[in-house]
Amino acid sequence: MKIRNVLAGVVLVALTATACAPGAGDDTAAEPSGPVKTGVPDEKVTLSLVSTPESGAAVKAIIKAFEAEHPQVRIKYQDTNYDDYNKSLNLALASDQAPDIALLNSVGTTVKDKLVRDLSPYAKAYGWEKSYPSSQLDQWRVAPDGTTLGEGGLYAAPAGFSLVGVYYNKAKTAELGITEPPSTLAEFEAALAKAKKAGEVPLQLGNSLGHASLTVQLIGQSKDGADTAAQWTFGRKSSTFDTPGNRTGVDKLAQWAKKGYLPGSANGTELQEAVDKFAKGEGVFFVDGNWDAAKIGDKLGKDAGFFGFPGDKATAIGTSVAYAVSAKSKHPDAAAAFLDFLHSPQASAEQFKAGFMPADITAAKPEAGTVMTDIVAAWKKVNDDNGLVGFNNNATATMNDKLTASTQELIAGRTDTDAFVKAIQDEWAATHG
Repeated sequence: MKIRNVLAGVVLVALTATACAPGAGDDTAAEPSGPVKTGVPDEKVTLSLVSTPESGAAVKAIIKAFEAEHPQVRIKYQDTNYDDYNKSLNLALASDQAPDIALLNSVGTTVKDKLVRDLSPYAKAYGWEKSYPSSQLDQWRVAPDGTTLGEGGLYAAPAGFSLVGVYYNKAKTAELGITEPPSTLAEFEAALAKAKKAGEVPLQLGNSLGHASLTVQLIGQSKDGADTAAQWTFGRKSSTFDTPGNRTGVDKLAQWAKKGYLPGSANGTELQEAVDKFAKGEGVFFVDGNWDAAKIGDKLGKDAGFFGFPGDKATAIGTSVAYAVSAKSKHPDAAAAFLDFLHSPQASAEQFKAGFMPADITAAKPEAGTVMTDIVAAWKKVNDDNGLVGFNNNATATMNDKLTASTQELIAGRTDTDAFVKAIQDEWAATHG
């Protein structure tokens, strides 16, 4: 099972992970299609859009807002459960009844088989590079080799985003004399030590599905920088997991396990079990995403806090709900106009209502005194510092399995940093060379 954005149902998997559609094209992505028109046509147009219930929660309302502004355009919406959607998308896009707009959960062979359009001309025409930080758009770029992300053509436009950082119990940190969230790794470690000494669970964790890897990644990218970290996640040639930051992340996770900063049952605990424990007051800190904000906020109330992982620049793990235009669409300009609408104030407001971080930060208006206030503040810092990095777990089709096994061995004291780093890089190299 891949680590997902539980809220959005999003997972970016390796480029080899999606089954090829019958009659697919060659192994290179399509070149940009040349000049395009912006805006919607004057005549009546009907578009079809397919998504999943999780990701479609916001887009249904966005469609209504778009149609209100452009009454000549009608968008027919259809959703399918997450697993069936991913299995059938390539076949749907290759069929004579292909949708005009499709949720893209992975770029996979959908791009290699030329089933979706290169949106680069639209990105240029609409100025998307100015609307989105590059770290957000780059997650949907695919190089001509069809195996490298972060460069080349753009094949989807982002909508709402996920964000992984650190939740904390404000009542407990106050009792420990911690008046501000840690701003450095050293301060974070000192806070963990205080919590342990006071008899608290310093860092709540559920690692049965590999979520300890998020802690390793957050430490690593906070030291190495978002750009360096993203090169590896994207599969860029000559990239390596063997960096000072990643080594520090692995070292710290092992040390924290030995010092008793983690729950003894972490390897046998699922994420949602850990969420429930933290929400009940078991734990001072907890690494998790914005998708669990409602549950944590409802239980802890004003005591629920959140901050981006400490570092010189704000970084976070996250990805986006994103939509592509079918290569078979007869109305690509109208479809692209809808994609451009995804970062509008109206669309961003609907995304925030559905629990996503919006492209337009001004649309994020959380209730004062709630954990969402902290999450929005962290999201703004990450945007300002261009610090969003995709999930390491999705660097290859099998990386999540390797990270799960390796972090479990590390926490149990059955491996060390050298062996951990080598195992992860070897897994990466098997796909990316």
